[in-house]
Amino acid sequence: MRKLLTNKLVLGGLVLALALAGWLFLTERPLKVPLVQAQDNVALRIYGLGTVEARILSRVGFEVGAALTDLTVDAGDRVAKGQPLARLSPTEQQARVARSKAAVDASQAALAKAEAAVERAAAVLAQREAANRRQVELAKSSTISSQAAEESARDVAVAQADLRVAAAEVAVSRAQSGDAAAALLLEETLLAHHTLLAPYDALVVSRQAEAGMVVKAGEPIFTLIDPATIWVLAFIDEERAGLLALGQGAEIRLRSLPHQVFTGSVARIGLESDRVNEERKVWLTCTDCPPQMFLGEQAEVRITTATRARALMVPEIAISGFDGHQGSVWTLQGGKLVRATLIFGARDEAGRVELAEGLPEGAQIVAAPVKGAAEGRLARAESPAP
Repeated sequence: MRKLLTNKLVLGGLVLALALAGWLFLTERPLKVPLVQAQDNVALRIYGLGTVEARILSRVGFEVGAALTDLTVDAGDRVAKGQPLARLSPTEQQARVARSKAAVDASQAALAKAEAAVERAAAVLAQREAANRRQVELAKSSTISSQAAEESARDVAVAQADLRVAAAEVAVSRAQSGDAAAALLLEETLLAHHTLLAPYDALVVSRQAEAGMVVKAGEPIFTLIDPATIWVLAFIDEERAGLLALGQGAEIRLRSLPHQVFTGSVARIGLESDRVNEERKVWLTCTDCPPQMFLGEQAEVRITTATRARALMVPEIAISGFDGHQGSVWTLQGGKLVRATLIFGARDEAGRVELAEGLPEGAQIVAAPVKGAAEGRLARAESPAP
């Protein structure tokens, strides 16, 4: 009985010793930790997702409304500036033009009549003035009465007034003639608007109407783009957009050609960020993209914002309490883990942040969270430090 009890005590002691040894092994043994390695020629890139767009895009339509009689182009066609794209029924407008032409002819005839009336009034005035001069001479010699001379002078004044009235009628007729000519020009302009012309050398993206439809003024008939202005609109996270600048180089991948990388550069940076998604708009031109691009196609961009000759790039996952400027990391100092608060700079597309300052002399940064890490815990690198 005593022997059995002794054996149990011995066995229990062994189990306790093994448990204690296991606990010490798990909690006190040196941890293997990955360390951040300094890198040469580090390209700082930021990632963005966007779409293919055109800087010059026009939804064109007629300035007047009528029935469509003819459409001469379709989606995918290339058109030259001034080329007819579509036509409206011109019958009603042609009648208005004819009426305006008749009004112009009538106004010109009225002007000619008024000018003839001026000539007639001038001739009558000259006749009355000559007669008045004779009457004055006769009145001086008492050949005629003074009353007859006064009547002759009155006739001259009436003739002068008639001449002024005739001249005013000429001015009115000229104004009416100008108004009729302007009305004719307006009607002819509206008639010209019944033909839709290409505003520039363009590619027809889509057609929104067919022959026979009655369209309203301003209703889009075609969507046109200038193929030379195709670019990529990308959206960049505001937290990573601080180093963006015009002219920076970029890599562009199109969703339809995922294995090809095209070269681009930053052409425009939006002055207003998306307030909901907290993203900045960036437009990039492409120097070697395919000759045929498709509007709305998804594109991925990687913009190189800077290049460092040598840098420590710390994975964001290893930083605690990171506020975009500073955060704390585990460091390896003298074979032990020590918590350190560091200041960081630029971010890259791989989810890493450039170390700016704050790293103690001889310390190395742990590259990932480590289970069991504690202040002063023994640790060693998974691979030799450089």
